[in-house]
Amino acid sequence: MAIPVVDLQDFLSNNPERKAAFVEQLGKAYEDIGFVAVKNHGVPDHLIAELYEYVQHFFSLPLEKKLHYEVAGLAGQRGYTSFGREHAKGSDAPDLKEFFQYGQTVESDDSIKSEYPDNVSVSEIQQFNPTLFSAYRNFEKSGSALLQAIALYLGLDENYFQPHLVNGNSILRCIHYPPITHEPKSAIRAEQHEDINLITLLVGASADGLQVLTKQGDWVNVTSLPDQIVVNVGDMLQRLTNNKLRSTTHRVVNPPRELWHTSRFSIPFFMHPRSEMSLACLEGCIDETHEKAYPDATAGEYLDERLREIGLKK
Repeated sequence: MAIPVVDLQDFLSNNPERKAAFVEQLGKAYEDIGFVAVKNHGVPDHLIAELYEYVQHFFSLPLEKKLHYEVAGLAGQRGYTSFGREHAKGSDAPDLKEFFQYGQTVESDDSIKSEYPDNVSVSEIQQFNPTLFSAYRNFEKSGSALLQAIALYLGLDENYFQPHLVNGNSILRCIHYPPITHEPKSAIRAEQHEDINLITLLVGASADGLQVLTKQGDWVNVTSLPDQIVVNVGDMLQRLTNNKLRSTTHRVVNPPRELWHTSRFSIPFFMHPRSEMSLACLEGCIDETHEKAYPDATAGEYLDERLREIGLKK
């Protein structure tokens, strides 16, 4: 399935017609399917290439070295998480992956710094952490622009989300799906799930496998061109908009048997707001035919609940 393609430069242009068309295109896509492919997204090609190079280098390290970066008590929010630790909500089967997470670096005297653990520094690869930091800042910038467009589509002030994004709790997750060495219990590298956050930006997965569930109940492959970022709605945005914007169910399936010997790498950026942001359903998204579907909660409360459901937090 070719998901809708939008051009972020239309939104960032000084042309009111192009900007308005982008807002409408993005909003309709998020109502209908919850996924879009974004071109001219602003994340430099050379940075994406370097990011994948260093991520593949990290996961090629011996397990005993990687385990040095698995820090107990962080609920997988920083550093390395070993194979089979995470599962989808409602599933007991662990996903067939290992990952490394990199979070917010607070460079001011913002008191929210006390909420965030330090990022884990990888000593074996000199450019690993600096490259993650640079990618993180670029994804923040692109994601912030997309949320401005979403705010306009919802009839809000263009900068509605911006105060909640400054030093937000976003996560850059580097995922490795290792080669399949024996008959798996499941045909799924990552079981069907919805993302927790506001929006997810996914750049250049190294192999096919991503599928989304359509309104008709069919699983379809998602493909995008190398110069595009796939961006989907997460549960926080669905909750905030009282189901107006769809957090689409998706999964990562195993490759054909002849490709079992290959790895798959994927680097999503999960855009989270500050923990105190209210996710109470927007008044403009509640009416007689769309009653309020969720109790009030903050982003921090909801994240904590979901981390327990997927097995990362006790």
